[in-house]
Amino acid sequence: MAFLRAGALLMTWVFMTRDISVFPGLPSEVASGPASLGMAFEPDTPPEAAVAPPACASAEAAAQPAGEEPAAEGEAPPRQLLDRDHCILAFNERVLEWAVREDVPLLERLRFLCIVSSNLDEWFEVRSAPHVTAAGAGDSKGLYSVASFRSLMGTAHALVERQYELYNQSLMPAFAAQGIRLIPHGERNRLQRKWMHEYFLREVQPLLMPVGLDPSHPFPQVANKALNFIVRLKGVDAFGRANEVAIVKVPRALPRIIPLPVKISGRQRLFVSISSVLRAHLDELFPGREVAEFSQFRVTRNSDLAVDEDDVSDLRMALRQGLRRRHYGQAVRLEVSSSCSAMLSDLLLEQYDLPPEALFRVKGPVNLVRQMQLVDLVDDPALLFPKWKPAWPSQLLPGRSIMAQMRKRDIVIHQPFESFDSVLELLREAVEDPEVLAIKQTIYRTGSDSELME
Repeated sequence: MAFLRAGALLMTWVFMTRDISVFPGLPSEVASGPASLGMAFEPDTPPEAAVAPPACASAEAAAQPAGEEPAAEGEAPPRQLLDRDHCILAFNERVLEWAVREDVPLLERLRFLCIVSSNLDEWFEVRSAPHVTAAGAGDSKGLYSVASFRSLMGTAHALVERQYELYNQSLMPAFAAQGIRLIPHGERNRLQRKWMHEYFLREVQPLLMPVGLDPSHPFPQVANKALNFIVRLKGVDAFGRANEVAIVKVPRALPRIIPLPVKISGRQRLFVSISSVLRAHLDELFPGREVAEFSQFRVTRNSDLAVDEDDVSDLRMALRQGLRRRHYGQAVRLEVSSSCSAMLSDLLLEQYDLPPEALFRVKGPVNLVRQMQLVDLVDDPALLFPKWKPAWPSQLLPGRSIMAQMRKRDIVIHQPFESFDSVLELLREAVEDPEVLAIKQTIYRTGSDSELME
């Protein structure tokens, strides 16, 4: 929502004229306004599909520390507040319900499933590290403890299991009924396998560099949330080394979902995942060796960035270094294929110093977020929400100066129900107005073709 006043335009951007100041903020009469102010929207999602965040999601975790004695008779009991971390997980359980609903278009159901995975990634990156650290140290008291870690991991495991159950047993069969399939290697015919092999040799293999683990080749650095394979080998390499385990890092430059050409897809729309391509051709990366077993895996790392301005001389440099380091921060979660052997998963847990509860065995791709590519590749209007077309703000007269209207009265623009074009029009007017002294904007998560960026 934007609140336009003769003295203020309440948005995330600022400009100043000689008689109108525009600054961030929200007056009390707007702050206590309709509940839709707190609704969360995905791009191109109609308002009726919005998910209202839970009130508890903003409450700080302040539960009574484990082991604390209850209040004595006559004393006020300690105040109990909702735990923020559990509330965030509970919110994502409600978002997942939109992926469950059969009255939601199919591609939108997949989108909601991916949104939950993206939210979980962020939760692990920002919220879980203190709990993981406390579990590793064996702490039994306080807000962060072994008990808090196990409780949160139990909730997270249950949510992830629901996600993959929905993905495998509901969404994928529903896509197949629409003639849209992610086809595994075992179901590809001769022509499809031939095309995939040529694609692997041309597009994938040149970007891969397997690393065999031995005393001179330690475990390679693995970036946050990157797709990797761990492979167990038999035999010796060309140098006579019997290095049993190898790591294959999959570059982010490779698409995670690859459409098959129409000429080999028949009447269906067929796609292949990059992990399926690699599984089918792993042996070609290790000539002369036998692949005994393998698993895809992904490590999530603590990415919370905290910089104390008082302790650094160059804040810009400190932020730049912090952003660079967080790609390789403390590991907080390990995801592997459900078929991953105990030998390989234990090796990974030991490598990343994680407790067993931080291991997530999944029946499908280890990164469901990348399934969002399928939404873009299919792009079938029949399987999407109708495109939302917001109206021109009712309190603004089109074709007239917005600044002039702001000087006469307060104006409320209710987005996304009313068009953002009015804000763009105001900015254009400000750019051309010689009375405007400065325009300052805080741009947050713009689209790839945002007019603001132009």
